Amino acid sequence: MPPSSVNPPSADTGVDVVIVGAGFSGLYLLHRLRKQGLSTRCFERGDGVGGTWYWNRYPGARCDVESMQYSYGFDNELQQEWNWPEKFSGHADIRAYADHVTDRFGLRSHIDFETEVRAAHYDEGPRLWRIQTSTGEKITARHFVMAGGCISTAQIPNFEGLADYTGKTYHTGRWPHEAVSFAGLRVAVIGTGSSAIQAIPVIAQEAAHLTVFQRQANFTIPSRNHPMTADYADTWKNGYAEKRHEMRYMPNGVLRELNDKSALEVTEAERLATYEERWRIGGSGFLGAFNDIMTNREANDTMAEFVRNKIRQTVKDPVTAEVLCPKTHPIGTKRLCVDTGYFETYNRDNVELVDISQTPIDRLTGNGLTVNGRDFTFDAIVFATGFDAMTGTLFNVDIRGRGGLELKTKWAAGPRTYLGLMTERFPNLFMITGPGSPSVKSNMITSIEQHVDLVADTIIHMRDRGLAVIEPERAAEDEWVDHVQEVAYKTLFPQANSWYMGANIPGKPRLFMPYIAGVGRYRRICEDVVGEGYKGFRFEAEQAMAAN
Repeated sequence: MPPSSVNPPSADTGVDVVIVGAGFSGLYLLHRLRKQGLSTRCFERGDGVGGTWYWNRYPGARCDVESMQYSYGFDNELQQEWNWPEKFSGHADIRAYADHVTDRFGLRSHIDFETEVRAAHYDEGPRLWRIQTSTGEKITARHFVMAGGCISTAQIPNFEGLADYTGKTYHTGRWPHEAVSFAGLRVAVIGTGSSAIQAIPVIAQEAAHLTVFQRQANFTIPSRNHPMTADYADTWKNGYAEKRHEMRYMPNGVLRELNDKSALEVTEAERLATYEERWRIGGSGFLGAFNDIMTNREANDTMAEFVRNKIRQTVKDPVTAEVLCPKTHPIGTKRLCVDTGYFETYNRDNVELVDISQTPIDRLTGNGLTVNGRDFTFDAIVFATGFDAMTGTLFNVDIRGRGGLELKTKWAAGPRTYLGLMTERFPNLFMITGPGSPSVKSNMITSIEQHVDLVADTIIHMRDRGLAVIEPERAAEDEWVDHVQEVAYKTLFPQANSWYMGANIPGKPRLFMPYIAGVGRYRRICEDVVGEGYKGFRFEAEQAMAAN
């Protein structure tokens, strides 16, 4: 699809709001703002909508939140008319849903596709953001909203010899749009995180031989995915309003059965029976088996060992099974993966697991790679090496606030926000599901809708009251940063060397980035902030600008 020509380049055009990204955040925000009569520009570097689902098209890619919940709740007609084909829908169906939403609400003509925002600098005189795109266009905007997503900047390790390799290379987060065939090929997958765990079983069915290079074993739970039934869909559609409201105050923004018992207060027989039932049901709701899994290491160990025993029972080769057993972190402290036949894949004759935890990949060669003196030959290499999460997409834009302060400079020791929404010295800059909000530790669409509503309502509040600027107070930001860390360190999460703390990016500061006290608690905090006259924020009026 060619770039939109609705807004042709000009010397300097001005709008109320510039939005970066046409994923689920950008689409909903665009819809809400346009309904209020605000002028907008929305820029998307891809040639279509869908955000992370536009880029993540790797084999087996699907959402690990069930589709009746991983969907918009802002429009009842939309949620009644759309039919999901599976309980956990795949990437193609999620993109189809994003396309449907885009066209249903007439958003496509208001998006500039194949256009990146390169720079956004705040001009303190007129109190506007000056924005430049990859086409050379310059735009001014009162408000600037980064809606580019938390996991949309792919991370490829800087392997020695990468440029020497002559075979095909792929990254799960930047998968080609045309079909990829691995039939008859010798394939390597580097990484065993969530994307790899979904892709490996599918690639193994096609490749002549698959070698998986694992740096750290991960916990994963069977999804138990199945075709959507009309009866199950109707249980949601007949009570969506009530269910959506309840979701918004659940710990993870997902309706699931939570057990308010400690894993240590029940007998071993009851504990094992509970784990077995949760394993049979499948999905990330497994972590809700007991109420202290994420706060008590002894309780966590009981669940972790249960899963390790499931791995040992599934994988026939005991040596391979033991390598696949995660032992370096408590279960749930890294992203809990959801799979379809992952561990069973290692029983195939054409699949080999190579442990690189102690002896990392030495280098890539012309026809493969070398590990600990052993040479491997591959026709294709798949990098399942994750993302520069939470901050990477923000740093891809040259964002500068008051006094020309670069966002990268302010965040040199780690991201600093108030509510994960704004950052001091960067007026009228909003971040949808930014660092310091529940974001990746929640049902993303639940959190997206809450943030978009908060941003849109704030912009409308300012317009209706003649307010030109909103900015967090430094003290409020400091308190929030401390609170996010305090909450995290009351749990087991910091015990994992995870991307939640930026551990997958060399040199990235170690600061726990998402807010994990819960979606419901976070929502109530935001409601209180607004109810108390936007406590922790300061405003500047239009009249003050006119006087200047």
